[in-house]
Amino acid sequence: MAKAKAKAKAEANGEEVNSIVSDFLHFLNASPTAFHAVDEAKRRLQTVGYEQISEREDWELEAGKRYFFTRNHSTIIAFAVGKKYVAGNGFHVVGAHTDSPCLKLKPVSKITKGGYLEVGVQTYGGGLWHTWFDRDLTVAGRVIIREGKDGSGPYSHKLVRIDEPIMRIPTLAIHLDRNVNSDGFKVNTQSHLVPILATSIKEELNKVVTDSPNERTDTYSSKHHSHLLQMIASQIGCRPDDICDFELQACDTQPSIVAGIKKEFIFSGRLDNLCMSFCSLKALIDSTSSESNLEDEIGVRMVALFDHEEVGSDSAQGAGSPAMLDALSRITNSFCSNSKLIEKAIQRSFLVSADMAHALHPNYMDKHEDNHQPKLHGGLVIKHNANQRYATNAVTSFVFREVASKHKLPVQDFVVRNDMACGSTIGPILASGVGIRTVDVGAPQLSMHSIREMCAVDDVKHSYEHFKAFFQEFSELDAKIKVDM
Repeated sequence: MAKAKAKAKAEANGEEVNSIVSDFLHFLNASPTAFHAVDEAKRRLQTVGYEQISEREDWELEAGKRYFFTRNHSTIIAFAVGKKYVAGNGFHVVGAHTDSPCLKLKPVSKITKGGYLEVGVQTYGGGLWHTWFDRDLTVAGRVIIREGKDGSGPYSHKLVRIDEPIMRIPTLAIHLDRNVNSDGFKVNTQSHLVPILATSIKEELNKVVTDSPNERTDTYSSKHHSHLLQMIASQIGCRPDDICDFELQACDTQPSIVAGIKKEFIFSGRLDNLCMSFCSLKALIDSTSSESNLEDEIGVRMVALFDHEEVGSDSAQGAGSPAMLDALSRITNSFCSNSKLIEKAIQRSFLVSADMAHALHPNYMDKHEDNHQPKLHGGLVIKHNANQRYATNAVTSFVFREVASKHKLPVQDFVVRNDMACGSTIGPILASGVGIRTVDVGAPQLSMHSIREMCAVDDVKHSYEHFKAFFQEFSELDAKIKVDM
């Protein structure tokens, strides 16, 4: 009987993992860019009843209701107001980021040389650029189009994604680089990292014929290859001449999958940091899915997914912008006009800065300290750094660990070796810029910043459950903590 119960429990757990992971794969495959990730997050929030509000308008918020707004359509902040919330109460936030290292098309991407049509790109973030060679690439992003026939507007932005592989960055044959295996594969990102789109001879044989002899003289075709523009326009449903500008990036066409002989891994691009974005978003949605979930909540549950983390967060929509503080202030002021309450609210608030962590690599074990070796399947990793590259301290670490203990969730610790540089996250940026208590955490992964990364199926479930438990438990737990009193 005991074995039968254990088997049934294991099967039920397996079905739950499969459901969460299947949902995660859908999120990944729908999100080749930060714009698409925000669009997918927006779709999910609206499906369950979250109301979109605009930073350009006045906010009229109600306790017990759920809202979200976007900034630049690459950052999104969603929140649910507790039914017992009053102005001055705290915000319980999980923050992550929507961007990943990639190759972005240059303002003038048209390159023709050696009989080839190539696409000029610039590196974004600290990618492992050698992994972009010999991959089947496409483009995705957003396009600004002119919708009026007379050239006077209106103008709108449209998301675009070409599903088929249209570009490739070929590796140089070993016969022409005999020492590559002994000296290493050294990439010059300006001259070597240029995707091939077509050959010049095929371009001449298949020249694009314009629909109108009166095509505008400021057409984008002087800056970008006409076949590329034609394909983008066809995808959106406009004329190439209607394209005013765009932000596009190269993307791998291989879909995200569950893999490994035991089906225990996820192979995908952009796990850093769409994994944390997905888990935090799903945790917020599921912890606020019914009115009863917010019945006894005295605070505001929030997820903030920022753009531009990979390049320092210093932008109008990055974590270094006023976006977070603006949101906290406007929510507080919607319930009371006393502007001094925001300072009190911040001191009652808590941020989980969620960004993927470095799992122990079996082939490079010396890169981790002996006592801090996060493992796949081991649950969320709490990140520590005495020099404040991570914002974790004893209080914030305890809070996150206590939530895990109550829900029997695994948790790990990481510090970088003393003889290695330490990365950072949005955690210290928001902790110092807003003044909010912060813990830095992340799910363990391998191949971080590769075009194709790897994490464990179980850690997706662990992360989702940990964030959900944080939303459900924090108000009660925080009331028991006595610091600065």
